[in-house]
Amino acid sequence: MATYLIDLSPDDMKRRLPEALRVYVDAMRYPRGTEEQRAALWLEHTRRAGWKCVAAVEGTESGTTDLVNAPLQGIAYGYSGAPDQWWQQQVIAGLQRVGTSPGSIADLMASYFELTELHIEPGAQGHGIGEALTRRLLTGRAESHVLLSTPEINGEANRAWRLYRRLGFTDVIRGYHFAGDPRPFAILGRPLPL
Repeated sequence: MATYLIDLSPDDMKRRLPEALRVYVDAMRYPRGTEEQRAALWLEHTRRAGWKCVAAVEGTESGTTDLVNAPLQGIAYGYSGAPDQWWQQQVIAGLQRVGTSPGSIADLMASYFELTELHIEPGAQGHGIGEALTRRLLTGRAESHVLLSTPEINGEANRAWRLYRRLGFTDVIRGYHFAGDPRPFAILGRPLPL
C-alpha cells in the first residue's frame, strides 16, 4: 500500500465526515462521542472563504485504487481568517493581553490562513504525512502568513510540535487559554509561501 494526497471538496468532506472525525478523535486521543460535538462545526467551516482541505489516503502501489473513497490516514484543512470568526477574536484578545501593539495586531490579522485542523491516524504518524499535508494545503495561498493553535506540551515534545518547528513556525502567543477550554495553547505562525 502507498499514501496519496488528494484535495477534498466541501461535498467530499460532508460525505467523509465520520471518517475524518474518527481520525481527529484517534489522533487527539479524545473520548468517543467528541465526533458528534465537532461535526456541525467542521461542516460550517467548509462554507468559509478560502476553505481548502487535503487528505492522505491509502491506495495501492499502482495508484489504480479509487482514491476519493480510499481509507483516510490523515486530514488537514483551513481557510482565510476574517474578523467575524471566533478564533480571530480570541487571538486578538490574547495579543492585546500580552501587550502587542494595535498596529502589529492589525498587520497580523489583515491577511492570514488559519490552519484549523491537521490530524494523522496514530498508526500512520512518523512517516512524513503531516508535513506533506501541510505543504500541499499551504501551496499557492494568497494570504501573507499562516496561523495555527496547538495544545502546549511540556518541552514541545511531540510530533506536532517538531513538525511546526521544522516548518519554521514561531511563537505568536504562548500559554493562551481559549474560552471554554482549560488547557493552555500556543498560537504559532509563519510567513507564506512555505
